[in-house]
Amino acid sequence: MSQQGYVAAPPYSQSQPGIGGFPAGFGPPNSSLHYGHYGDPNSSYSAPQPGVSKSTVPFGSLAPVGPPPPGTHQFSQTNFQNGPSTPGQQPHRFQGPPPPSNTGPSYPPYSHQSQPAYSNTPSTSSTIQLANQLNSMQINSYGPGTTPSSRMSSGYPASFQGPQLPPPTQQQIALPPGSQVPPPAHNVNGLCAQPSLPPMARQDGMPGPVPPNPNVQQLSGQPPGPGYHPQQVNYGPQMAGSQLSYPGAFPGGPAQLPGPQQKKLDPDSIPSPIQVIENDKASRGGQIYATNTRGQVPPLVTTDCVIQDQGHASPRYIRCTTYCFPSSSDMAKQARIPLAAVIQPFAIVPPNEAPLYVVNHGETGPIRCNRCKAYMCPFMQFIEGGRRYQCGFCNCINDVPPFFFQHLDHIGQRVDHYERPELSLGSYEYVATLDYCRNNKPPKPPAYIFMIDVSYRNVNSGLVKLICDELKTLLDKLPREEQEESSAIRVGFVTYNKVLHFFNVKSSLAQPQMMVVSDVGEVFVPLLDGFLVNFQESRSVVINLLDQIPEMFADTNESETIFAPVIQAGMEALKAAECAGKLFLFHSSLPTAEAPGKLRNRDDKKLLNTDKEKTLFQPQVNSYEALARDCVANGCCVNLFLFPNQYVDVASMGLVTMYTGGTLYKYNNFQLDADSPQFLSDLRKDIEKKTGFDAIMRVRTSTGFRATDFFGAIYMNNTTDVEMAAVDCDKAVTVEFKHDDKLNEDSGALIQCAVLYTSISGQRRLRIHNIGLNCSSQLADVYKTCETDALTNFFAKSAFKAILSQPLKMVREILVNQTAHMLACYRKNCASPSAVSQLILPDAMKVLPVYMNCLLKSCVLVSRPEIPMDERAYHRQLVMSMGVADTQLFFYPQLLPIHSLDLKSDAVPAAVRCSEERLSEGGAFLLANGLSMFLWLGVSTPPELIQGLFNVPSFAHISTEATSLPDLDNPFSKKFKSLLEHIQSQKPYTMKLIIVKQREQPEMLFRQFLVEDKSIYGGASYVDFLCCVHKEICQLLS
Repeated sequence: MSQQGYVAAPPYSQSQPGIGGFPAGFGPPNSSLHYGHYGDPNSSYSAPQPGVSKSTVPFGSLAPVGPPPPGTHQFSQTNFQNGPSTPGQQPHRFQGPPPPSNTGPSYPPYSHQSQPAYSNTPSTSSTIQLANQLNSMQINSYGPGTTPSSRMSSGYPASFQGPQLPPPTQQQIALPPGSQVPPPAHNVNGLCAQPSLPPMARQDGMPGPVPPNPNVQQLSGQPPGPGYHPQQVNYGPQMAGSQLSYPGAFPGGPAQLPGPQQKKLDPDSIPSPIQVIENDKASRGGQIYATNTRGQVPPLVTTDCVIQDQGHASPRYIRCTTYCFPSSSDMAKQARIPLAAVIQPFAIVPPNEAPLYVVNHGETGPIRCNRCKAYMCPFMQFIEGGRRYQCGFCNCINDVPPFFFQHLDHIGQRVDHYERPELSLGSYEYVATLDYCRNNKPPKPPAYIFMIDVSYRNVNSGLVKLICDELKTLLDKLPREEQEESSAIRVGFVTYNKVLHFFNVKSSLAQPQMMVVSDVGEVFVPLLDGFLVNFQESRSVVINLLDQIPEMFADTNESETIFAPVIQAGMEALKAAECAGKLFLFHSSLPTAEAPGKLRNRDDKKLLNTDKEKTLFQPQVNSYEALARDCVANGCCVNLFLFPNQYVDVASMGLVTMYTGGTLYKYNNFQLDADSPQFLSDLRKDIEKKTGFDAIMRVRTSTGFRATDFFGAIYMNNTTDVEMAAVDCDKAVTVEFKHDDKLNEDSGALIQCAVLYTSISGQRRLRIHNIGLNCSSQLADVYKTCETDALTNFFAKSAFKAILSQPLKMVREILVNQTAHMLACYRKNCASPSAVSQLILPDAMKVLPVYMNCLLKSCVLVSRPEIPMDERAYHRQLVMSMGVADTQLFFYPQLLPIHSLDLKSDAVPAAVRCSEERLSEGGAFLLANGLSMFLWLGVSTPPELIQGLFNVPSFAHISTEATSLPDLDNPFSKKFKSLLEHIQSQKPYTMKLIIVKQREQPEMLFRQFLVEDKSIYGGASYVDFLCCVHKEICQLLS
């Protein structure tokens, strides 16, 4: 973005050479092989530049690809090799080409000599014992293998101690053979104590006293939800039972061998995401969380609390993958925990929390460090009686400007500390001076241009009339500053099919005037005066136009459309008006008319599971990338509402939306009656969103580490400036950090995110968010402060970026390897010694495997012909700009037992785990993931519940065609409706309700969201994935 303000008086610091990030232009970085990151296989291998700590990662040979040879046992050691690799051969996380053979490992592979085991007390960890089970992970071999009991001295937790119960401080999973026995009622630990087991099941340890370990947290098995039993019934078509494999990720699961029924791992004995969420709600919900301590771990995104800014940014704005960074890059490489922050700079703050203060220093503008250009913030230390200050980021000593001078008190703090937001708060805004404006001129208020596809199908379906009718009322609700009477945003209107129609709606006209642009190769804007208008002033002309558009095109038979020239025209209009803004495009088909950006149908199932599959996620023509760059440079954000009834190449058409910080909405096979409420709700939410326009973001860090990679709905022209034509309250940018030196444990790791933007009223502002993290030379401290939901967000975005340049199989393998590697490092360096057969998970990461498995099963990473390519590209694009709360729900949906709604209280019923076992024939369940919403009804749902919700007498009378429930005057219906509204209000996309009856065909669609179960597309169940990860860990440690 050629924003002169950044080069004028207060320049940003020069970017250092060799920072990873986008090269000029588009596409993934041509960087060298990255640790913890996805490189680009097309780039030639280059030695890392000096000062860049991206080392190669020897990791153990990857799992073989393709189907296993006939007759081999699918989990046998031979075809699941993952031991330490030889130094010459180094697979890495999302690697490029093989490095020159002389590069040895950059850190020692796992071996018992390489690092001393961390000998102090271990951090809290749930110890999960995968006992005799899976000794060599041969799940289907009958009878346990042997585990040397010499490993188990009496000081270590034994896997099974005969009749004696294990200490209450740790949870264990024992996996004996034989049929499943329900846990006895008195057993709090969820351990199946099975007195009737054959004696060989107990060989894992000698009976004897086991001292309780106060540092190992107990994880009680979560009982099935209230009032119903886990069902072992299989409804409908059988799930693909025998596959554990993701196509190509790890070899297929055990073949169905004949023989006795196998012992199944009790799902209640493995870590439950629901339990973790509920525990956090119980301990931290409803309380005040004050951000006054560096490196403290905030409540989970799922926990409702009141956040008080006392010097660090609210977790609503910034969440980190860990709140304690390892002090050296060697430690970081050892643990392989990504160091990242998910920044949502415009996140909505609830009414009971303070809005951001705006600081205005008048002509002088914000106070900044002379060296690194960081903004004045609580991390600056005042010295010499208040005349100078030391920068917390680069340690430079600066003079305090005379107007800003204030005396210090007896503890060296300024007397006005609490009166100045920039000294006492983590987040605040500055009014920017002309130096920060384009061409050193104050910006104009932004504009919204509505561009409607009036081809035959859109007119015929009633969509054009629907949009025009809605805009008549919606234009009164354009966003405005709190103190203003009306919105400063101007509006304009364009319709198009093969040509463009611009409308003059100047307030002095009696009738709107139409101008046609038929030269779509070189688009120009035919009018300036009268195109962008204030809606209040031109109301009658605009309403007149919106009434006329559906009639004007009522007899059209033009079915071909253009697309890129429409965006080009909107951008040129904003450029001519010298303002930033948003385009709202309503489009329905593949743009096949002769024009720039013309697309063909390239939906080729033959490319799935080949090296060419990645091309399907890339735009098919280069012109869209150039168009996106121009849009960003001119502050033009593109919001796209798609109404396809066949392939439209979302990967190409959505590209401009993604790079400009816009939002993509897709309504497949749009039906006016069924889908209007969802579309109109999305449109209303979008138009009313608080948004920053023509934005540029810079992330600064204290010495020792720096931001190297950025993921989101963003564009990067260089390695440091994140450019966004617009950024709204739901968009988040995920930033990865790498060490370039040792970090100091005393001063910690400080991060400042500054976003320069134009407000809806046309004021240039800077929004500043600061956060301080701890540093430690103990790995246990790093693991203790990890946040699984932020890690999931990072892994999803980095994997979804990697698939543009790498085979999906490799991306999937790397996710599995990465999971195993982080957990193996914990086991080796932080956990108390124990039998190899135990799976030990750090407390803060105990549900990471379930989330990683959900990510691996997402349609983006699964190459199956049944999943439309457009759907995969759409999901990929949505996730790339999601914040932590949205990815959490997207990958692990919320499943609520509606039959246990308490009509007397406001409480939402506690969610249950996403598994078919948790459903009951007599229950009704609501499932939501932020994009889809299902109401599942069991065959024996009580008639009074059915009557209360649907106003029909029985299960048989329920119509699954309905997409909304009738408005009924009874307490249950009202309570359920308010629950739906509550869930909807927290998410950016409106979810259309799909009603699913047990044992009917649509249930197959619903089952894909039961993410703990095997997927119909072959993804592993949570239990199987845990076993797979455990096996990888054992191989890494052996």
